[in-house]
Amino acid sequence: MRYRDRSDAGERLASAIAVAGVGNSDERPLVLGIPRGGIPVAAVVAERIGGDFDVLVARKLGAPGNPEYAIGAVAEDGTVIVDESIVERIGIDPNYVEAERQRQQADVERRTTVLRGGRAPMSLVGRECIVVDDGVATGATLEVSLRLVARSGAARVVAAVPVGPAETIERLAGIVDAAVCPLQPVPFRAVGAWYDDFSQVREEAVIDALERFRPGG
Repeated sequence: MRYRDRSDAGERLASAIAVAGVGNSDERPLVLGIPRGGIPVAAVVAERIGGDFDVLVARKLGAPGNPEYAIGAVAEDGTVIVDESIVERIGIDPNYVEAERQRQQADVERRTTVLRGGRAPMSLVGRECIVVDDGVATGATLEVSLRLVARSGAARVVAAVPVGPAETIERLAGIVDAAVCPLQPVPFRAVGAWYDDFSQVREEAVIDALERFRPGG
């Protein structure tokens, strides 16, 4: 199985979420998309399951010389996760880790301001929250987002991604109430390997998606 694009992934993920019995309570679930790539997936999920929709900003901490390889992540509330085993194995200088944390935290703050347009985030208290990205590899960015949601008073936290390695999904399932991932290929390779179109999502597209779900959007 492969996905044509993120919209196709959102459709199939929404079906898997329904089969898993997620979002079937009387109250509308809150679907939280991780920008940028998770937003078009999450928007389709929210539409299909009848949920509310908001953004949850998080950024990976990239390895030296390989920014796409996550050694940790930071979320919009300042939550930070660093995979010390990777740091030790590669021999990354602690000064680099701290500098990368500060750089990504600053970008998270900028993105939060731009994407929310000055609006306050939707309250997570007492809600069933489904946190969506376009896929996971190490899962660092999704994990830090899930921990933020859990600490924010959500009644139920669900991780939902179209594709990821089984070991990562199993680890994430251990920190949430449910994890949904319809495609767990072996070998995994990379998230983009399972999309025909995995082109970069523009910031303007994220803002447009968020506007569609706001009252009067």
